[in-house]
Amino acid sequence: MKGWRMRGGRVLSFAAALIVMISAAVTLPAFARAPSPELADLAVRLSPAVVNISTTYMESAGEAQPASPFDLPGDVPDEPDPQEKAQSLGSGFVIDPKGVIVTNNHVIDKADKIDVVFTDGTVLTAKVLGRDEKTDIAVLKVEPKAPLAHVALGDSNHLRVGDWVVAIGNPFGLGGTVTVGIVSALNRDIHAGNYDDFIQTDAAINRGNSGGPLFNLDGEVVGMNTAIISPSGESVGIGFATPASTLKSIVGQILKDGTIRRGWIGVRIQSVTPDLAASMGLKDLHGALIAGVTEKGPASEAGMETGDLVTGFDGRPVREMRDLPRIVAETTIGRSVSVDVIRKGRPRQLTVKVGLLDESEKVVAEKPQPLQVLTIKTLGLDLLALDEEMRERFQLDEEATGALVSDVAPRSAAADKGVKPGDLIVRVGQYEVASPQDVSDRVNAERKAGATSVLLRVITGGVARFVALPLE
Repeated sequence: MKGWRMRGGRVLSFAAALIVMISAAVTLPAFARAPSPELADLAVRLSPAVVNISTTYMESAGEAQPASPFDLPGDVPDEPDPQEKAQSLGSGFVIDPKGVIVTNNHVIDKADKIDVVFTDGTVLTAKVLGRDEKTDIAVLKVEPKAPLAHVALGDSNHLRVGDWVVAIGNPFGLGGTVTVGIVSALNRDIHAGNYDDFIQTDAAINRGNSGGPLFNLDGEVVGMNTAIISPSGESVGIGFATPASTLKSIVGQILKDGTIRRGWIGVRIQSVTPDLAASMGLKDLHGALIAGVTEKGPASEAGMETGDLVTGFDGRPVREMRDLPRIVAETTIGRSVSVDVIRKGRPRQLTVKVGLLDESEKVVAEKPQPLQVLTIKTLGLDLLALDEEMRERFQLDEEATGALVSDVAPRSAAADKGVKPGDLIVRVGQYEVASPQDVSDRVNAERKAGATSVLLRVITGGVARFVALPLE
């Protein structure tokens, strides 16, 4: 199984992957031709601000990865020493004449020494000012004797599919390589993290291009080349760049505070599926559905409710569920912003004060098997009544009410939607439920009213979501 190549031949495999994502590791042809003779002038002007990055680090013999079609000779030694010096090559670009450089975090990850090589042959040792693993961004600092050539971060929010772009970097250690292509797609999710928003391009990027800039024809950095996709190691002409909007947010915070602070409003969200849209009377599938609101959190204080559909945040559209966490994370802590929601079919605008995200993870205890059940054949569910013992068994709050799922019928719609034993049903349609009998009564009422499906609010391990089930 081939997988993400993050540096110097390292591969992280995903067992379920049908295609291989690697960080700038396979040669891609530039399918587009130069848009004008002025491109040569642009390359001359920009190239001095693009640098080669060479890192060395200690690697144990046990850390060596198996050879793959993407490995170059020397990536994996035949007889590695117990501990050896390994080397990684990448790219970067200067954004401040005083020596501030931006690159990918995976280019300098675990490095003992970072050397920055400029186009005139000058080599300076860099230190790390800060890094963000979640967006794969790192900021370096060198101490030059004179002001350095530098480039500016541009506006990636107004990029269009078909716009010309120029990539400059250090493929295979060659340095100063210029390739041209177009923006092939925007807002790509390649499952690299929670904040994916990649620019897709056919400009040729290869191993060593990681961390290098992607320019528009005005000479502004609109992205940072980060990864490519290839099923076999042969070129397919698909590369991905982190947009300048993300770079501005992360780099700005690192330079100001030396750390990353992400915005938070205290909601749990899910995608709007066709059956959910039908159950809630929604006309389209755009937006992020609020499945839960944190008590006393920013969203709660702003009046946001479970079932609201967020379609805009701070003047920016929320087209998909994954747009909202990224936009909120980039918003300044403590700032009050407008939130566009649809509630019960009607548009509303709320104002929320963005809080600070606590990224610590909660540990969810393993759930024991329930003891008693009430069967609701219409849903294919067996439900368990809550009492003090069951709250303790399932580690629920004393105030928790609802009906616990004891069993799910195989091949039922509930099973297909991921409903599992241990889930807590807290609402049916627009009504709160406190027991299995409440669930049964509400389901029967919905069916008598002529509904073809019923909307459940289900809590799994403390995370709430909506599930629409057909009334068979």
